[in-house]
Amino acid sequence: MNSSSDYKFEGWMGVDKSAVDGKMVWQSYEPKSWEETDVDIEITHCGICGSDLHTLRSGWGETMYPCVVGHEIVGKAVRVGSKVTGIHVGDRVGVGAQCDSCLGRKGNCEECAAGLENHCSHMTTTYDGKFLNGDKSYGGYAKYHRSPSHFVFKIPDGLPSSAAAPMLCGGITMYSPLKNNGCGPGKRVGIVGVGGLGHFGILWAKALGADHVVGISRRNNKREDALNLGANAYIATEEDKDWETAYARSLDLIICTISSPKLPLSKYLQLLRTKGHFIQVGAPEEALPAIHAFELIIKGITIGGSPIGSPDDIREMLQLAADRNVRPWIQERPMTEANQAVVDLGNDKARYRYVLFN
Repeated sequence: MNSSSDYKFEGWMGVDKSAVDGKMVWQSYEPKSWEETDVDIEITHCGICGSDLHTLRSGWGETMYPCVVGHEIVGKAVRVGSKVTGIHVGDRVGVGAQCDSCLGRKGNCEECAAGLENHCSHMTTTYDGKFLNGDKSYGGYAKYHRSPSHFVFKIPDGLPSSAAAPMLCGGITMYSPLKNNGCGPGKRVGIVGVGGLGHFGILWAKALGADHVVGISRRNNKREDALNLGANAYIATEEDKDWETAYARSLDLIICTISSPKLPLSKYLQLLRTKGHFIQVGAPEEALPAIHAFELIIKGITIGGSPIGSPDDIREMLQLAADRNVRPWIQERPMTEANQAVVDLGNDKARYRYVLFN
């Protein structure tokens, strides 16, 4: 295993809230202190995620500037610690939105012990986070990335790096709640928001064998895309008259990707069958709409949320993508265009994930 390095960590740095307006600056930085459980990755691809924009503008709370965003990282392992197993120098690997959890190092952790590391109360996000030793985490709009090996995943043969990258956050954010809420044969599934997350939802729901998949968006301009992705039907909530009545009690599971506090939540709940599940994965910067208790009680509806996925879920998802030839709709952009790509994503121009490449 290689334990030396002759490369420099540098990337696109957000130094204040104006970074989201295409004002990141390229500069060097100091990664986390090296530990023998770490892996250094020479980045070839990094997906652009909506979370990057929220963080660059401090939308979810004050960002610890300076900050390098990007948590859909794929590249080549160039340095591997002596305590790392299963990864070797030269392997094609990836890192998603989480790069560490306590793994029992702060005492008993029910979540880590159960393989639910993505729920660990001491998790470290891949950027704008703090490791247990106090070091800061930096993301993938960069040349190199350093991560604890527990959250470094080998990319299966046959799955292109450009396709794998956006799966590591956008993909798993949709795969995990679908899998964990029973998506499969016999199920009818709705995906709210046909965008960077939602298009993954349609792809995974079909790959998992759902009987019927419905794409749900505000307008009809994404109808053709949704059907081409594999949806069986489409609802345009601002253009289809009385849609909440026409499709009432028709779905077993809804995954909502919308990051707006103005979503018509009560109408979405009308679409659910008895004992249906509504799972929120979009994260608005403001509160969700209020609902009445009887909207849940009468049909026994469950409302929940889901954050990314566990390491086991990520490995399972990547293998399913390789086995079933699941491919996201991506547009590749050179790393040098990161500032413009961020602005374009903010203007809703992506169809449906931007992927930066070095």
